[in-house]
Amino acid sequence: MDNVKPVTDAPAPAIAPATATDAITPANDPTPTNLSKTRPEDFDGNVGTDDEIPSKETIAKVAEYRLQDKHGKLTPFKDLYRGSGQKRRVLVIFIRHFYCGNCQEYLRSLAASITPESLSSLPVSTSIVAIGCGDPALIDMYIETTKWPFDIYTDTTASLFRELGMTKTLALGKKPGYIKKGFFINVLHSVGQALRSIPDGLAHKSGDQRQVGGEFLFEPLDKTSTAAEFEGEEKEVTWCHRMKTTRDHAEIPELMKVLGLEGGEKPN
Repeated sequence: MDNVKPVTDAPAPAIAPATATDAITPANDPTPTNLSKTRPEDFDGNVGTDDEIPSKETIAKVAEYRLQDKHGKLTPFKDLYRGSGQKRRVLVIFIRHFYCGNCQEYLRSLAASITPESLSSLPVSTSIVAIGCGDPALIDMYIETTKWPFDIYTDTTASLFRELGMTKTLALGKKPGYIKKGFFINVLHSVGQALRSIPDGLAHKSGDQRQVGGEFLFEPLDKTSTAAEFEGEEKEVTWCHRMKTTRDHAEIPELMKVLGLEGGEKPN
């Protein structure tokens, strides 16, 4: 059984990562943390990563890494969790390429289970933001497809993914609870999205198909305050999960528990 090759995700129609010529990129290409030393980072098996909290030094290093919104406007990563108007707690979800049917199902189920209204009932103001790795021009399509009610940004260089220990694989892994559609239905749906993007020149700009993501919860150092928001308030990562396969996002009941929403709405 050791010689059986793991089932892998179907190659996405868009292979080449999108690029942004004006985006800030680290001087040295960062190396993923906690990876297997015996296999390349893009092998077709479970990646050797873990859920270790990133260090304060790592968070400080990536604070100024720039992301793009759907208009291509550049925003420092730190502004997503401690900028003006941001909630005191922010769950950052890193997704795969913009045509990934698995991640689309994840955000669709998450949007039905954890709504802005349910988050407003929490004692500490809380929000969610998603980060992809493809062309920002695909964000509107992604929002429409998933009915995502929160913000979406993109890290076209995937530098932030790598610095925070997220790596690459095509292994499917076991089927999670948030996947409702069949594998081939998701593949056909992804191909259809890519074909419809050909006239706009976006068919090959959804992001790196091997890049996997994860979830990171930023919370204030001072958890006793009841203020809705503090611009520039110091935050720390108190919980995280890194994907080991292409459909290994943290299950929604786990996220609800982490956020304090155990009695929340179930996915449709």
